[in-house]
Amino acid sequence: MKILILNGPNLNLLGKREPEIYGSETFEQYFETLKKKYSEITLEYFQSNSEGTLVDKIHEVGFSYDGIVMNAGAYTHTSVAIADAISGVTTPVVEVHISNTHKREAFRHKSFLSPVCKGVILGFGLKSYELGVESFIK
Repeated sequence: MKILILNGPNLNLLGKREPEIYGSETFEQYFETLKKKYSEITLEYFQSNSEGTLVDKIHEVGFSYDGIVMNAGAYTHTSVAIADAISGVTTPVVEVHISNTHKREAFRHKSFLSPVCKGVILGFGLKSYELGVESFIK
């Protein structure tokens, strides 16, 4: 089984950015924990602050991987292009968020991605990614 964890803009700042919301652990540190926990599957990680690069990555893996766990960051609320990319591939995508976006600013309550994703997990901190990975394990 091969799963990509795909992070969008500003998630490269985890551990530094708003630790009261996102915690103090970097994603790279957390990813090492995930790889150890799920050593029987191939986990890959990719992050970009660029919308087009995220679309390109979805296209690249979207017909050959078993799943994508995606936190598109702010693009969740603005990107028709990412939603279209998800719709255009056969690999299922689970949308995840570290915070409960419904408890935050009103503009974060709408997701362009949710309607085209297998499911949505939010508000469980970094554990949201683990729950996303679990959703692909039979």
